[in-house]
Amino acid sequence: MAILQATNVTKSYPQGDRLIEAVRGVSVSLVAGEFVAVVGPSGGGKSTLLHLCGAMDQPTNGEVRLEGQLLSALDDDQLTRVRRDRVGFVFQFFNLLPTLTVAQNIGLPLMLSGRSESEVVRRVTELSSRVGLSSRMEHYPQQLSGGEAQRAAIARAVVHKPVMVIADEPTGNLDSDNGASVLELLHELNERSSTAILLATHDTKVAETSHRVIEMRDGKVVAVGPPVIT
Repeated sequence: MAILQATNVTKSYPQGDRLIEAVRGVSVSLVAGEFVAVVGPSGGGKSTLLHLCGAMDQPTNGEVRLEGQLLSALDDDQLTRVRRDRVGFVFQFFNLLPTLTVAQNIGLPLMLSGRSESEVVRRVTELSSRVGLSSRMEHYPQQLSGGEAQRAAIARAVVHKPVMVIADEPTGNLDSDNGASVLELLHELNERSSTAILLATHDTKVAETSHRVIEMRDGKVVAVGPPVIT
């Protein structure tokens, strides 16, 4: 069974007396362990599609199912639990909470789920070691480099063992070395845990490392296929 199945989804926004169609009849599916890149120009609908697939927004038309569950049938509390327990999120600008330490940021999804303190400590310790941040656990986000902050964000995204990670331009705010390190980490986590990853990027080098590429333009999918190595 597919982890994610988005079928003919559309997302429209009113803008003055106009209706803007950010996503126009798009279908996407992911299975466990798949790494899919969504590419295309800015304003093409990539981020909107990721928000729909990650239960951060609801489509105007069409349907999104996660592990077979129809997201539009869920109320706000149920959608919050889906985002908290079944999906991980990585963003371009990290979105770490500045008043929490690195350890607290990484462990936040587990704490919100009511996990025991011992489980939180165990998972945070394990993930911090895996992402190379064991010596930075008591630091605050403003004390980290960009690469360290993104590695912390990735650890937070997977600490609760989600079935899918949504990554929106995760290397877009990093230099080439840190971007390559973060991409390598995402692939390592994908391969070790079989977590499905849906990633939006402008970077063709990032897309080349994926299993499959979805190209979007003007809110539509214009091509789907294996990555083209340049």
